[in-house]
Amino acid sequence: MAKKKDKKGGSSSTIALNKKSRHDYHLEDRLEAGLVLEGWEVKSLRAGRVNLQDSYVFIRDGEAWLFACQITPLQTASTHIQPRPMRDRKLLLNRGELNRLIGAVERKGYALVPTAMYWVKGRAKLEIALAKGKQAHDKRASLKERDWQRDKQRIMKKG
Repeated sequence: MAKKKDKKGGSSSTIALNKKSRHDYHLEDRLEAGLVLEGWEVKSLRAGRVNLQDSYVFIRDGEAWLFACQITPLQTASTHIQPRPMRDRKLLLNRGELNRLIGAVERKGYALVPTAMYWVKGRAKLEIALAKGKQAHDKRASLKERDWQRDKQRIMKKG
């Protein structure tokens, strides 16, 4: 069975999602960034061995870096390399996007949070979002709203 094509003509599939980011932050603007990866990391991504849960993006020397993203190496990894699962990985963004992110993070107090990792035409892409942290009462309100939406759908389905 062939993979479904997305709107742009290439196949796209999700590697990992960061569902916790939607709970902890108000996500506003989203960007797609490429990743600089080593060979063993690509193989591990294809096997789905990645964790975005506690990772974040930071700006250092005018470049964006993914920090604390764990990519677990496969057991069949080569013996002549020493895989580091928690290394910092450079993100590939153009200068205009970087300048906009730097301005939002430094002046407006936003955080950069990875929300999803997926394949686009055989290349690993990371979706990052500009985010503001939620207060505890905001988190409770969003949980209450989500529960109400679920109950409302149940009621509508019954009749």
